[in-house]
Amino acid sequence: MEILDVLIIGAGPIGLNCALEAKKNDLNYLIIEKGTIVNSLYNYPLYMKFFSTADKLEIAEIPFISAAPKPGRQEALEYYQGIARQKDLKINLYEKVLKIYKKDEIFEIETSKSKYHSKNVIISTGFYDIPNLMHVPGENLDKVKHYYTEPYPYAKQKIVVVGSSNSSVDAALETYRKGADVTMIIRQSSISENVKYWVKPDIENRINEGSIKAHFNSELLEIKESSVIFKDENGEIKEIENDFVLAMTGYLPDFDFLRNSGIDLQRDFFNPVYNAETMESNIPNLYLAGVVCGGKDTHLWFIENSRIHAEIIVQHIISKY
Repeated sequence: MEILDVLIIGAGPIGLNCALEAKKNDLNYLIIEKGTIVNSLYNYPLYMKFFSTADKLEIAEIPFISAAPKPGRQEALEYYQGIARQKDLKINLYEKVLKIYKKDEIFEIETSKSKYHSKNVIISTGFYDIPNLMHVPGENLDKVKHYYTEPYPYAKQKIVVVGSSNSSVDAALETYRKGADVTMIIRQSSISENVKYWVKPDIENRINEGSIKAHFNSELLEIKESSVIFKDENGEIKEIENDFVLAMTGYLPDFDFLRNSGIDLQRDFFNPVYNAETMESNIPNLYLAGVVCGGKDTHLWFIENSRIHAEIIVQHIISKY
C-alpha cells in the first residue's frame, strides 16, 4: 500500500502551488481534481477580466505574461494549465473525493475511482461549485441560471439579473450590449463597492440613463414561467415580464464535505477552524488552503493573498519529519 506524503484536493491555482511546493521539497504528492485543471476558472464567464494584475496571480515565481493590464480567463487558463504541463505535476482529473477519514496516523481518501492513503491532506477546493440559492418559489425552473458564461443566448430577451457584485454587473452590461432588456434586482441601496473600479462607472451610467433598469433595496419573491414577482424599496409587490433570471448570488464551499472530514465550522460565516500560522485544521495533518478558508465570506481570500498558504503548509509538514 503506497502512502503519500501529501494528497491535495483541488487543482486550482492554490492547489497547483501546493503541489509545486511539495515537489520542490521532494515530498511524494498527488492532486485529486473532480474536473479539469483550474476547473473554476474554466467555468468563469468567457470574457471575464481579473481584478488583479498578472503579477499578483503568479505562483511559484513563474512569470505570468499578459499583453493587457488585467489578464482574462483564457490567459489564466493558459498560464496555470501550462505550469501543470511543464512541471509534469501529478494530477488525477475528473475524480471526485467522496470521503476523508483518519485511521491511526494515516488518512484514507475515498474517491469516485479509487482509494488513497496519505500522511497529510490539503483541502484546496475553492467555492465555485455550490450556488448560494435564493430559496424562492420557481428557482428550480430552467430559465434560472446560477452560472453565466456569455451574453449571446440572451439577445432580445427580458433578463432579470439578481445582485450587484462583479458577476452581476458583468452579466447585466454584456447582455444589455447584445440586445437584452435588462432589469437588475438588488437588495442593497447601491452597486457594490467591490465592483471593478473601471466597470463601476459604466453600470452606474447605464442605470442613470435608463438603459438598464435597477431596483435597489428590493427583493425577488417568486419566479414564474413568463414573469417574476419582487418587492420594491417602497414595499410594493410588483410583477414584470421575464424570459431568463441570472441569479448572480455567489457561491459557497462544500460545507458538508468539510464537516464530514471532521473540520469544525464556526457560526455565522461557517469559517473552518484552522491555525493561521500553519494552516492546519482542528484535525492534525489536515490542512486548508485558499478561498475555502473564508467560509461564507468568499471575498476574504483570493489568489493574490493565499498564494503563501502553500509554502506555510509544506514547511509545517517538513518540520514534523
